[in-house]
Amino acid sequence: MDFKIYSSPHLPVTDNVPVMMQRVLIAMVPGTVCAAWVFGPGILVNVLLASITAIAAEAGMLYLRNKPVVTTLFDGSALLTGVLLGAALPPLTPWWIPVTGCLFAIVVAKQLYGGIGYNPFNPAMAGFVVLIISFPFELTLWSAPHQSLGLLDTLRLMFMNTLPDGMTLDALTMATPMDNIKTHLGLNETITEIRGTGLFGNFGGSGWEAINLWFLLGGLWLLKTRVIQWQIPVSMLGAMSCMALVFYLSNPDTYTSPVFQLFSGATMLGAFFIATDPVSASTTPRGRIIYGAGIGMLTYLIRTWGGFPEGIAFAVLLMNMAAPTIDYYTQPRVFGQGGD
Repeated sequence: MDFKIYSSPHLPVTDNVPVMMQRVLIAMVPGTVCAAWVFGPGILVNVLLASITAIAAEAGMLYLRNKPVVTTLFDGSALLTGVLLGAALPPLTPWWIPVTGCLFAIVVAKQLYGGIGYNPFNPAMAGFVVLIISFPFELTLWSAPHQSLGLLDTLRLMFMNTLPDGMTLDALTMATPMDNIKTHLGLNETITEIRGTGLFGNFGGSGWEAINLWFLLGGLWLLKTRVIQWQIPVSMLGAMSCMALVFYLSNPDTYTSPVFQLFSGATMLGAFFIATDPVSASTTPRGRIIYGAGIGMLTYLIRTWGGFPEGIAFAVLLMNMAAPTIDYYTQPRVFGQGGD
């Protein structure tokens, strides 16, 4: 009897792209649900709109490029882009904000470069940066923690720009802790004075600390299942903490503590889910450390002195540009080649 012998590898493949994307999506669930609990159902509406737009845009571009549509869509990368972008948007933004951001992310930042594996920039962050530069007002529509509209009123506001009787948009929205801190520091107030305004929770931004904790737990699960490597999140969080500690110790009335930086804004989402993008990030072990540290330092610099309260998206895109050069100079030594 003849037996067919196939070439290696002989072990089943368990870490292919669809499996990795599914695990990242699962890890996103706790933090996203917590964000919806804190800021209202608009977060989930944004995720749904962005996800539908991302899948539709991906299908359309694949069809126009004569690429297989169904098999490519099932890799989950377009869906993940939509979820990441939707989760990063304020809960009261108009419906066309997540749609516009995802169209740019998929069509321009991903498919025009050749699709997954060829895009030099993180698509979700490219779409987010286009939105925050083009529509800065719409990206400030954060509701106060645990004081959001119900689902029906949220849908009316997002799709028809209609508020409940006697209610104004200013009464519904508030600046994020980081944005408010930057504003009040510009008015010569101290961190101690700002802490009395209800912006701070136990150790981070009010409401944001719980969201960051859940994204941290999801990220730790990704590390345990080896979907991501430790170098990027650890170096990013470490570099950010070190910079924050230096400035905090020099003047605690002007600079926030490292713990506040870690558990405010999109820190954990950025460290474990955005910066670790396997396509646009560095791939060598030493390169990942440099890459992550660069994101951490740039994020702190933009948060503290930049024109935007959150700097993760800009930091990721800047380090995306540097990733090829970092990888070139951090290639590991090939076994058998001569050294010193």
